[in-house]
Amino acid sequence: MSTGWSLWVMFLIVLNLGITLFLFLWGPRAKIPVLPDGTSGHVWAHGVLREGVRKLPLWWLLFSGAMFVVGFVYLALYPGFGNHKGILGWTAHGELARDVAANDAKLDELLVRFRQYPVEQLAGDPSVIQMGKQLFLDNCEACHGREGRGNTLLGAPNLTDHDWLYGGDGKAILTSIQNGRAGVMPPWASLGEQNVKNLAQYVLSLSGAPHDAAMAAAGQPLFATCAACHGPEGKGNQALGAPNLTDTIWLHGGTVADIERTIGGGRQGAMPAWSSRLTEDQMRVLAAYVYHLAHPATAAAPDAQAAR
Repeated sequence: MSTGWSLWVMFLIVLNLGITLFLFLWGPRAKIPVLPDGTSGHVWAHGVLREGVRKLPLWWLLFSGAMFVVGFVYLALYPGFGNHKGILGWTAHGELARDVAANDAKLDELLVRFRQYPVEQLAGDPSVIQMGKQLFLDNCEACHGREGRGNTLLGAPNLTDHDWLYGGDGKAILTSIQNGRAGVMPPWASLGEQNVKNLAQYVLSLSGAPHDAAMAAAGQPLFATCAACHGPEGKGNQALGAPNLTDTIWLHGGTVADIERTIGGGRQGAMPAWSSRLTEDQMRVLAAYVYHLAHPATAAAPDAQAAR
């Protein structure tokens, strides 16, 4: 805080405390005109209600006076009076650092144990799932949703099914979290509008969805262009992150318009790397939670239970 702002804050504190203290000391001594009946003369409801005048109770005076003392002591012990750092030297940053260090010390005991087991096995440990869920909500919910069911508008995959772009075992999931993923579907508008429509109908036929058979037959030869990534049968390629086109799971939507838009305009997807934000242990716990989303019935292994 600059000197100017510090002086301004000090001025406001002195002004407010000064006025309040003056009123506190002056109030009990103030002379209020009182009628012989002990009222101020103010009446309402045609004289039915009359304003009485009473002294402030002793408990109120003592309590209020104690609050002033507490306020002055607080400003002396803690920062608050401009740039005054307080006698105790307390800071919010320091308390946060101490709390974080204490929490890390508690977690380290758990995390050391977690390092002994593969991601798939950790997915059956309730303490891992509890910790991983919080990490997921803090870092992944924005794209994949609170329940991990994905978002076709963003091209964020559903993590609760068994359809994986880059592989669904613990190692593949951990790699995705650590290094991120970048998927690119090139645009094929150069094929021509009608060919894009025909190709979209053929893609629909691969999954058994309702389609125009004649257009699908016309689009089948064009699929050779797509087979380089999606495979000749359209089953995808996890090494490239090319999705399986033979199931009913769609990354960007499975309507005719969605598929035509994907083919004609292409798609670009980016999964950020979390290695700069999360520790190695945290990423392993998060990977275990993601694995758990697709395998909710995973049971904790006996040796993992025994280690608790």
